[in-house]
Amino acid sequence: MKKGVILAVSAIGGTIVGALGINIMKEKQVKEWEKISNKHLALFQMMNQWVRVKQEGKNLVSYLEEKGYKKIAIYGMSYIGETFIEELKGTNVEAVYGIDKNANNIYADIDVLSMEDSLPETDAVVVTAITFFDEIEKELSGKLDCPIISLEDILYGI
Repeated sequence: MKKGVILAVSAIGGTIVGALGINIMKEKQVKEWEKISNKHLALFQMMNQWVRVKQEGKNLVSYLEEKGYKKIAIYGMSYIGETFIEELKGTNVEAVYGIDKNANNIYADIDVLSMEDSLPETDAVVVTAITFFDEIEKELSGKLDCPIISLEDILYGI
């Protein structure tokens, strides 16, 4: 009889521990999905602002020229970084290189370096990875002596 009770208690205990473990895993997954969702919402809002800026007849190049930035680096070479490079083509502002944590896996019209590489000096670095700007700015500040600007700040400051 004792074996039966011990087995029942063990089974119930195992079920409870298993259920708690699954619940914890689900909570972590939901938090990860929420984080990704918030990132994509912020990127959508920034791209929407970029369209509004264009509709108003303004552009990023004018802002950069007013600040005296002729040679810049772009941090974040995904879709937004590529779009930014296209915006700069044929202007007096040159993207001299890109920076990305996945530098080895990115094809772009400019050289793409990682944070571990030696980063040449530029007039400024424009960060397209807006949801991680504070961390990126801190790390870049230790490697470069130039302004580090969020693309989002430029778009809302034009």
